[in-house]
Amino acid sequence: QVQVVESGGDLVQAGGSLKLSCEVSGSIVTLSAMGWFRQAPGKQRELVAVITKSARSTANYADSVRGRFSISRTGAWKTSYLQMNDLKPEDTAVYYCNVRLSNQDYWGQGTQVTVSS
Repeated sequence: QVQVVESGGDLVQAGGSLKLSCEVSGSIVTLSAMGWFRQAPGKQRELVAVITKSARSTANYADSVRGRFSISRTGAWKTSYLQMNDLKPEDTAVYYCNVRLSNQDYWGQGTQVTVSS
């Protein structure tokens, strides 16, 4: 049974920083990617950042966060992080960690990030 748990959400002022963490438990032998998504009130869930488990382990970002956010992970792929800098009020959302195993997605319960102006 794979479980995904996020943490690190908080209330922060615009221009501030936060670091979100995602802990994965269970078998991840077939893991192919780890990512972060977010969902603001009244909006669809959107991709924020993803890192693939390939030879080059590439990271990709939404245009809205590129240059401000950075995704990383531990060597064992049991934990991923989302470092968020220069936060803006439009970054306010529930942030979800996603783990993809054999084309099946696993999600955490989400962590709230609120950026005040």
